[in-house]
Amino acid sequence: MKLTSYTNFAMRALQLAALKAPDLIRVDDVVRVHGLARPHVVKIVHELGQAGYITTQRGRGGGFRLARHAQDIVVGDVVRLTEGSLDLVECFNPASNTCPLIGICKLSKALQDATRAFMAVLDDLTLADIASNRSDLLARIAPLEDGIIAPMRKAK
Repeated sequence: MKLTSYTNFAMRALQLAALKAPDLIRVDDVVRVHGLARPHVVKIVHELGQAGYITTQRGRGGGFRLARHAQDIVVGDVVRLTEGSLDLVECFNPASNTCPLIGICKLSKALQDATRAFMAVLDDLTLADIASNRSDLLARIAPLEDGIIAPMRKAK
């Protein structure tokens, strides 16, 4: 299973927000730390805000922060939001299926089982889980952040 870059970038933005919580993160912070294109991050932040994962603050000194506690944000839910349909093959969607083997194909059944297993793992994972090695994550991004989270490292 391969997730899109969009989902990867959304998870990176949320993870950085979890590390910085409850402080505001700027889009440019995400861009700088992860080397992402600003228009992509703006689009992601907008969608995450509309979905209620983050709150945004406009204007000078603005940015975004988690709208919920990190332990209440399930990775599987974010993946479903950012990926949309997880139809690996056309026969997963009865409306667009053209395969004559629907209902008897063992490959389709196996792929459906695999998709369910994949999502079950992500449904057991929260944003808090992927930010739990906070010290290691902050140490790794420290050279990239140019002082974004420096005060937090001292506070541990």
